[in-house]
Amino acid sequence: MFALNGQVNRRRDARSPVLLTAVLAVAVPGFLVTACSSHTAVSASPQKTTASSKATTSPNAQKTSQKGSQRASALLTQAAQAAVLTTYQGEEIISHWGTTNGGSVLVSDIWHASGGQTITQTLTAGTASSSEPYLSADTNGQWPEGVLGVTTQLVRLLETHYVVVYAGAGSADNRTAQIVEAWRENGSLAARFWLDDATKLPLEREVFDTAAHVISEDVFINVRFSKLAPAAAPAGGPADPPGPWTDPLPAAQLLALRTSGWLVPPELPGGLSLFTGVQTQTSTGAVLDLGYSDGLSVVSLFEQRGNLAAKLAGWQKITVAGHVIYAAEPDQRSLTWASRGMVYTVMADAPAQTVDNVIRVLPHDKPPGFWKRMSRGFGRLASWVNPFG
Repeated sequence: MFALNGQVNRRRDARSPVLLTAVLAVAVPGFLVTACSSHTAVSASPQKTTASSKATTSPNAQKTSQKGSQRASALLTQAAQAAVLTTYQGEEIISHWGTTNGGSVLVSDIWHASGGQTITQTLTAGTASSSEPYLSADTNGQWPEGVLGVTTQLVRLLETHYVVVYAGAGSADNRTAQIVEAWRENGSLAARFWLDDATKLPLEREVFDTAAHVISEDVFINVRFSKLAPAAAPAGGPADPPGPWTDPLPAAQLLALRTSGWLVPPELPGGLSLFTGVQTQTSTGAVLDLGYSDGLSVVSLFEQRGNLAAKLAGWQKITVAGHVIYAAEPDQRSLTWASRGMVYTVMADAPAQTVDNVIRVLPHDKPPGFWKRMSRGFGRLASWVNPFG
């Protein structure tokens, strides 16, 4: 999505069409990002109902139903396919709570042509104007587009880390829908999906923490379907040109980069597995973009050799997991720091505890010890009193 020392615009992350490409208002030199506001700024939400008590009861009985799990898996697979093969347009609202600043919201207009490109235009927080439209570079299926985080890759990860069950019929955005839930092994509800009954396109997704609190709600509203390419879509803007990002590298090739000094963790805390990654060359050197997920949470990790700029406009110093790093304002969902000649940037769509644990395990420079700080102080003092120093 961005590199810290050069001008790189990145393809959309498989997690959602806009969340990890338009989550910030400011960036390190060379990067375009879009602001988020408090979740109270968005009042629009689709009408939503669940048709039965299955949506709120224990999944024990449903876990034992192989038929129900198979139906849930089939529905999610159809939803991932529908996000690519269906022609549609609508408005996506992605809301998050539980961050240190209270939460964030992204509002985007989306146009997608069957089997072709997707255009996303994200509203700038606090204004009535829109940002430059974002034109997806996914013309050959190498970067499959999804709605509300439902893609083929992430569905597979979801089924690996969670128990998916069919939870009955309901409605979202005034359309009838099929409801699929994801449960943790400890018996807590992790997520709930509303899939359009007619097309299986995802219309809504809720994510819960282990205490059953909603930590994110993503909705796709005012949806319109067509057999023809959307005529009202704006021309693609400069936010994501055809390059320089390349096609994803195979897992073995990504891990082989470790021999060249790249970190490339095979997994991150919270059950996040490496599921995609690319490497590109910029005017300031190579940039590595790695995607980690458990099917619900997504963390993008960027690696680039170099150091941070002396001043990072729009970023502020914070302490995470005992380490002083920089966070992008206003919602602090993107974090960056330098360590041992490498700049690391984390962009997270994950619970705060997961983000803390990820930051904790990644490399950080150790603060200078007491005697090292004292020796530096003595050196400065000696230079002041020695006129020939």
